[in-house]
Amino acid sequence: MQPTIATVSLNSAIDQTVTVPRFTVDAVNRVEAVQVDAGGKGVNVASFLAHFGHATAVAGLLGRENDAIFARHFEQAGIRDACTRCDGATRTNVKIVDPVLDQVTDVNLPGVQAGPEELASVSGTLAGLMARGLTWVGLCGSLPAGLGADSYARLALQARAGGVKVALDTSGAPLGPALAACPDIVKPNAEELGAYLGRELTTLADVQSAARDLVAQGVGLLSVSMGAAGAVLVRGDEAVHARPPRITVASTVGAGDAMVAGLIHAATLGLDLAETARIATAFSLGALGEIGPRLPAIARIEALARDVEITALG
Repeated sequence: MQPTIATVSLNSAIDQTVTVPRFTVDAVNRVEAVQVDAGGKGVNVASFLAHFGHATAVAGLLGRENDAIFARHFEQAGIRDACTRCDGATRTNVKIVDPVLDQVTDVNLPGVQAGPEELASVSGTLAGLMARGLTWVGLCGSLPAGLGADSYARLALQARAGGVKVALDTSGAPLGPALAACPDIVKPNAEELGAYLGRELTTLADVQSAARDLVAQGVGLLSVSMGAAGAVLVRGDEAVHARPPRITVASTVGAGDAMVAGLIHAATLGLDLAETARIATAFSLGALGEIGPRLPAIARIEALARDVEITALG
């Protein structure tokens, strides 16, 4: 089956989730459980979309030294492996989950070293996928050392020039240049958006105002996640606030990536903004209830969606 959705994951990661009850800094800690997953934002988004039956591919970069876990995951999930291999090892992200204190500590290692040649290879792969009927591309995650801040912007412009819709989920230096390419979907969290704008977004009104400004500048749909407070989505003149029900959080790994997948999934169905907010929030909630980057059964996602409260914003 030809992929209709591709993600670009330039800085993939092996997600190692360790469960440590009463984790203590500067002390010996006993690990209760360990789970290792092929991850990184682009990999997770493609995995979640494949879970919902979409034909997906992952392009991007993987280190040759430890790519077996990714190759195995792609095969098991039915995802087209379109990644460029480069020298070195794909980074490992360690997430220490303390179920007693309800705390999560992240330790993210550096990734592979890349440069213009690797980016050109990814661009060529993307061109090949586009020629075979790609409809969406998700540009997801951070950039590895050696790639310029305009890397996602260049790929976004390439996709848009070929008639392919673009979803963007990045932060820091790559965000501004990529926003200038006017993606169809952008999903920052409130902290990331505030950092880009140079001000804190502390209230719902702050978030809504910032989101409306970016949509007015050419972004198709902006979804700003606010943790337990939900998310604000703006498209055209419409804006909604999605408030999630209370759930038991097993792990935060992949929750934001699940929302990106939900936004793309909703776009493929042509859903209105309220239903888009409902299903995207349910994707995120589903990921929060699982250990590691995975989703529960589709029926569970649909049940969660029915409990999401949607409020139209003026």
